[in-house]
Amino acid sequence: MVKRSHRTLLVLCAGLGLLAAACSSSSASPTGAGSSVSGSFPTSISAANGTVKIKARPHAVVSLSPTATEMLYAIGAGSQVKAVDKYSDYPKNAPRTNLDELAPNIEAIVSYRPDLVVVAGDSTALTGRLAAFGIPVLSLPPAVTLADSYVQYHQLGRATGHVQAADAEAAHVKSQIATIVQEAPKSEVGRTYYYELEPSYYSVTSSTFIGKVLGILGLRNIADDAPSVASSGGYPQLSAEFIVQSNPDWVFLADTICCGQTAQSVAARPGWSAMKAVRQGQVVGLDDDIASRWGPRIVELLQTVETAMSKHPAGT
Repeated sequence: MVKRSHRTLLVLCAGLGLLAAACSSSSASPTGAGSSVSGSFPTSISAANGTVKIKARPHAVVSLSPTATEMLYAIGAGSQVKAVDKYSDYPKNAPRTNLDELAPNIEAIVSYRPDLVVVAGDSTALTGRLAAFGIPVLSLPPAVTLADSYVQYHQLGRATGHVQAADAEAAHVKSQIATIVQEAPKSEVGRTYYYELEPSYYSVTSSTFIGKVLGILGLRNIADDAPSVASSGGYPQLSAEFIVQSNPDWVFLADTICCGQTAQSVAARPGWSAMKAVRQGQVVGLDDDIASRWGPRIVELLQTVETAMSKHPAGT
């Protein structure tokens, strides 16, 4: 893998069976002990790493999750964010550092004097390690469904004192997605696609977050029928032969930045020039980072796909 980011976390979690704790669903109820629409403190939040108790409104948040970073800024908590990890490249004004969730430097994290640390998983036992310094850790793992992502907005809103703004942002994202789905050409329902995570043919099935997101547009995933799907955890490594034989209507490339893949490079692969997606100009490049996150920019990804579908509807 060229770029170790949430792309790596997702594949490691499911495809290789590692970091299992980080991969649990974030479907905890958005309400619970300490719940308050006013964002009052102290509060307790049910998260993937247990009940997280936050005594007072955080003034120094460290985010080691690029998705959480985007969500924090989207709900108006950006001024509380004092440091983000090396992969948090959006928004551009986020205080980016060399911190890395998968190889955490405890001394460096503590140097920012955080009163809250947000992670996408707790595989390195940060919860316990930072507890020694009295620093709460909120674990918000990769979403499995859109509903999971909406819950995470609420969790972050409660954790930072921006409950109403967080709920409003989640509602806005949900509304935008509903509009995109409504505008998607119905002629595309049932058409097939291949989603590429890497040139080594790692893909996703319909059981994954991105698979479910694309599924609401009515598209059908060829990876669901792959021989290796049963043991893949939703992230099978396909073969070139299987992909060519499946002859998908669409190819979505989530490896344009990391690996330089384009419609031209795909067409140059042996046998791929005869594939429907290639012949009909239906190879769509996606932004790797947006495609690997489950925050507010999932709307951009879905819009990119819907726009491509509208330009090349079936039967034209």
